[in-house]
Amino acid sequence: MIRVFDHYVPTRTVLELGTDFLLLLLAALAAASTLAVIDGNPVPAVEMVRWLPLALIFATVMLMLFIAFGAYQRDRVGSLRTLLLCVLLSTFVSVGPLFFAALTLAYPRHHALRFLGLAYAYQFAGLLLIRKPLLGVYARRLWLRNVLIMGCGADAMAVALDIQRHTHGAYRLAGFYPAQREEAHDASLPAPLLDAKDTLLAQALKHGVDEIVVAVREQRGGVLPLRHLLDCRTRGIAVHSMATFSERIKGEVPLDSLKASWLIYGNGFAQGWLRTAMKRLFDVLVALALLAATWWIMALTALAILIEDGGPVLFRQERVGRSGRTFQVLKFRSMRTDAEKDGVARWAQPNDSRITAVGRFIRKTRIDELPQLLNVLRGEMSLVGPRPERPSFVEQLTEQIPFYAIRHSVKPGLTGWAQVRFSYGASLADARRKLQFDLYYVKNHSLVLDIQIILETVRVVLRGEGAR
Repeated sequence: MIRVFDHYVPTRTVLELGTDFLLLLLAALAAASTLAVIDGNPVPAVEMVRWLPLALIFATVMLMLFIAFGAYQRDRVGSLRTLLLCVLLSTFVSVGPLFFAALTLAYPRHHALRFLGLAYAYQFAGLLLIRKPLLGVYARRLWLRNVLIMGCGADAMAVALDIQRHTHGAYRLAGFYPAQREEAHDASLPAPLLDAKDTLLAQALKHGVDEIVVAVREQRGGVLPLRHLLDCRTRGIAVHSMATFSERIKGEVPLDSLKASWLIYGNGFAQGWLRTAMKRLFDVLVALALLAATWWIMALTALAILIEDGGPVLFRQERVGRSGRTFQVLKFRSMRTDAEKDGVARWAQPNDSRITAVGRFIRKTRIDELPQLLNVLRGEMSLVGPRPERPSFVEQLTEQIPFYAIRHSVKPGLTGWAQVRFSYGASLADARRKLQFDLYYVKNHSLVLDIQIILETVRVVLRGEGAR
């Protein structure tokens, strides 16, 4: 894992992003060189500088579309089918804007269409013939990490399962080292139980351990060999708590192993004036751009709602925002006007009979959320943040879920980390799991993470993930 602006990114993903950007850039420059050769005028190196702005635009646009279409999702690591699908979709979507850019920047301009065709062809060849073998199974040693789990009880088993399910070959489990007075979990351990007669450092060096995860919840009374953990740390072996390791590999903060001291003394929760000003400027500029691009969709939606079910078109509902202040969120009405005539707030359920035909479509495509761009411009919401909940739900969840109020330390968002990592929440258990993602965002939010979430939201909308 590599920490980028407080956000954990898998090493493999960083290598894939860097490799893909370089290949896309070279594909565009190769297209320019090919055109020059076809015309009988090979372009000297100094002349290639004229093509560099267009090549950079090509590489940047394609890479952003790869991200948006899920080419770097952790659960699809190494999938040739996913890569090809993302490349095809990205090519189709990018033709319009890239052709306009080529008409503006190509040298000479009549080469614009041929340049684009060649760049796409070289892109396919580079990704399939160079990128795939380069980052294939033989390159695993570039990111493979050996992990030793300190402990052998239920918490240690949970960490081992997380490694198996969420790291996709990036970590290898070296074994379990028992803490004092700890019995092994009843189930068979998925890796060797190491002999505690040898010191922790000796076992770590013997098995080439890169990281140690302390998976012992009760740490008082000399249960942990603190001196030995310190020896490992000073020898360059990383030592993590369960909360820190889960944050790294799953992108969430686990409530079960979370302590207030970890939140207080750990990294994150940056709320400086510069970050706040940058986030607000980003919100306003992107919200205005989205309104300009989607006004016609909003107009057609309003007309469809009026034709099917009459007015009102917009639905206003009280939600809880930053610091617990309430505001009126705006949405296109997707339910019947008598959906909550008894005044009782309810989570939407699958195949909810209260939802209209138009409402079902606009919920599936997230069009019903577009009026919230006005909430963003008014400063009540941000583009990215925890989704705002109704006051009755907030009161209930705050009482039943620890640390729930922390999510209100930032503005609620039109989309969020929980929305692109977890399905729709309609129960206490779902709210608890979503809070783990929200806490990760509140702790590690940055402009880079916001951009990643917005790009991944495109994938969520196109696939209709989590909508009800």
